[in-house]
Amino acid sequence: MVRVRLPFAASLALLAVGCTSPSPPSPPPAPAVTALRSHIQHIVFIVKENRTFDHYFGTFPGADGATSGPVSTGDRVPLRHAQDRMPHDIGHEWNDAHTAMHDGKMDRFDLVASARTENEILSMTQFLDSDIPSYWSYAEHFALGDHMFSSLAGASFPNHLYTVAAQAGGAITNADSPRWGCDADDTAFVEVMDQHGETKREYPCFDFQTLADSLEHAGVSWRYYAPVAGQAGYIWSALDAIRHIRLTPLWSQRVLPFDNFADDARNGTLPAVSWLIPDFADSEHPTVGRFAGTSQSVSVCVGENWTVEQVNAIMQGADWSTTAIVISWDDFGGFYDHVPPPAADQFGYGPRVPLIVISPYAKEGFVSHTVYEFASVLQLIETRFSLQPLTTRDALANSLLDMFDFSQVPAPPLIRPLRTCS
Repeated sequence: MVRVRLPFAASLALLAVGCTSPSPPSPPPAPAVTALRSHIQHIVFIVKENRTFDHYFGTFPGADGATSGPVSTGDRVPLRHAQDRMPHDIGHEWNDAHTAMHDGKMDRFDLVASARTENEILSMTQFLDSDIPSYWSYAEHFALGDHMFSSLAGASFPNHLYTVAAQAGGAITNADSPRWGCDADDTAFVEVMDQHGETKREYPCFDFQTLADSLEHAGVSWRYYAPVAGQAGYIWSALDAIRHIRLTPLWSQRVLPFDNFADDARNGTLPAVSWLIPDFADSEHPTVGRFAGTSQSVSVCVGENWTVEQVNAIMQGADWSTTAIVISWDDFGGFYDHVPPPAADQFGYGPRVPLIVISPYAKEGFVSHTVYEFASVLQLIETRFSLQPLTTRDALANSLLDMFDFSQVPAPPLIRPLRTCS
């Protein structure tokens, strides 16, 4: 075993977990729960890649954003205009996240791996509304969350597990293999941390319960739409890391190619709960040199267009009037964000990520300042379908219901055009 030195704030959180039980948040009002259950029949959770709130929405009116930030030299630097296609990826693993957050000072994002180039600090950059006009339009017409935090202060593999299970089985890193989960090479491993902060290497195939299991046992329809084996984005198919799903008939019955989603949405055949994961080229993950078996130049414009196509398909289908769409990004990607994450436990939270809620009943132009994490999305699904929480995380998560108004006139579809990308 290896003892990992936790940052001071995380150490305090770990001690707190060992000594006290955190107080649960106030449950959502009963009328709101009743309205959710009567108005929403479909929940779609779209998970994109590697961006922070300040990186995408730091200049959004009414949101808690920043246009500059401190760096390790003590200087404060402006967030320069971000590139649609980054020259290369930057660090966003466990060690990068804790270096960047610096015990809540949020002043060492310039020290994450590969953050500096000759002319700029890639981590200290920001998009404007003209760069991501459809995301901004969704935020202006529906609801935006400016205190959504990645569940774990680290990279994709564990955070994607939180989106299905409100835990990652203690995993804190990506798998060291071009394939992750139960399809990983025999010698592959992830670092897994116990409650004492000690780590060991384990094969990245787990067997804890997920929300998919809860839905299946309750007879609630669900599908997990994701890239398939052979596609670069297959690494983000989180249920591939759950043995009792990957190695049973549930895999072929419920885990479908992501290309199927738009047709199901347009045809009005969506299940009650959908997860939707893009392939690498549409993910908004920064350009990679050689990672997970792929080398790709990735465009934010292309990724936004993909999201628009999926949302348009829902809005053009028969299910729009009873659907809630939740769009979030899986981790900070190494990019700057100025808000220190609250302490949850030894795993998180990580820096903020964008959160957009789109629905006929999402509050128009509303910016929620409530603290959320991925378990908040699971909690919304559990509340809607009368399911029990999986872990302490979803049991204690703040409800997304403050982003809805079920008494309002339902919003019509907002069909967005696709842009020409370079």
